Amino acid sequence: MGARRYVTWPLRHRRAFAALGLVAGAAAGAAACDPVGGMSSVTVSVTTDKVATSKLEHDGFTVRYLTCTAKVDGGSSTRTPSAASTRTVATVDCRGRTDDNKKISVTGKVTEEREDRCVRGDLTAKVADRTVFHASVLGDCNAPPPSRSTPRPPGRPGKPGGRPTVTVTVTVTETFQGK
Repeated sequence: MGARRYVTWPLRHRRAFAALGLVAGAAAGAAACDPVGGMSSVTVSVTTDKVATSKLEHDGFTVRYLTCTAKVDGGSSTRTPSAASTRTVATVDCRGRTDDNKKISVTGKVTEEREDRCVRGDLTAKVADRTVFHASVLGDCNAPPPSRSTPRPPGRPGKPGGRPTVTVTVTVTETFQGK
């Protein structure tokens, strides 16, 4: 009787299989967060955070941090009387602090979000309980969308899938003792 032979995958195959599983999981997670009516709570909160921080800093406030959350009211979309399209509204709530420890809040409704460039709706920002802006548009809605180019994997130029090049960094520490 012969000995049984177990075949194991090489480490690189196991890593590739694990990476494939992670990618599939991420794709499933992204599909679960698909936008309702063109907006998702994630994109609205990230874009609002970015453009509100930019506006506050433009107005002279040094923002230490600002964190936004958004809830898309997909089930309670409202129809405009003159249009046949459904209008999705997201409720936004941002909280943060300035460098001098004053409370920041940005709250309101967002009716449109454009790829990390702008939000439209009705937003109010307060710093230390004082209203600093009330806006219907934050950001630059006319700016071109961000490029979606995918970076080339590392390797030799002109050879797709080539092996990555190795770079060695050498650090030399010298001590100088002056007179």
